[in-house]
Amino acid sequence: MSSAETSGSGDLARTLDLLWNTGPRPSRGPKPALTLDRIVDAAVRVADAEGLDAVTMRRVATELGTGTMSLYRYVPGKAELLDVMLDRVQRPIESQLAAQGWREALEGLARESLVLFRAHPWLLQVNQSRPVMGPGAVESMELVLSRIRPMGLPDPELISVVIMVSGYVAGVARGQLYQEEAESKSAMTDIEFWQAQHPVLERAMASGDYPVLASLSSDTFDPKFDHFEFGLQRILDGLAVLVDRHAGR
Repeated sequence: MSSAETSGSGDLARTLDLLWNTGPRPSRGPKPALTLDRIVDAAVRVADAEGLDAVTMRRVATELGTGTMSLYRYVPGKAELLDVMLDRVQRPIESQLAAQGWREALEGLARESLVLFRAHPWLLQVNQSRPVMGPGAVESMELVLSRIRPMGLPDPELISVVIMVSGYVAGVARGQLYQEEAESKSAMTDIEFWQAQHPVLERAMASGDYPVLASLSSDTFDPKFDHFEFGLQRILDGLAVLVDRHAGR
């Protein structure tokens, strides 16, 4: 993965106009050949296929079969375009969080977020510590909070719950992406990589210097074990204790 882009690094006023459609309305005349939606969709396609570094105004224009300068009539530059891309792909789907309780809602949020990172791995390249709040981001937060408000936690803690779960998913997704990149850039599959180390590790375990590691069961590193789901459930178990504590007050 290349160095991170940063959300909100463009002209904030122009970005908000684009997101909320509050900019000046076009004057009467022929229907424009391009639209902001088409530009954003093309940029997302390029990012999904080739990575975020490939998203330039020239590359997006080529994808649309038009001249680069024509894009600047709709969006000032890549920084503003990136913020609209982020809002577009992260717009929520109602069914994703259609759950009976807060735990099921957070499970849905976590699993769908992991799917989102798999579909758009370039999201992991973006520093979103200062997100620009467009309709997609606001709708997403509204939907999540409406589902988890029955937890009965103070509002700052509800926001912290969302940050906690989102951070956990992003960490898992980043680890998966790094693993795939390591395999694709090397001459070894993941299995071959660990098989190459097996003789050395076997001698190390037989030395008696690492008794705990040597005592681990044969299925300890079974690739079928779902570490994501295990970690998610433990986070939710901990939140359940907190919810019960607040209810007891």
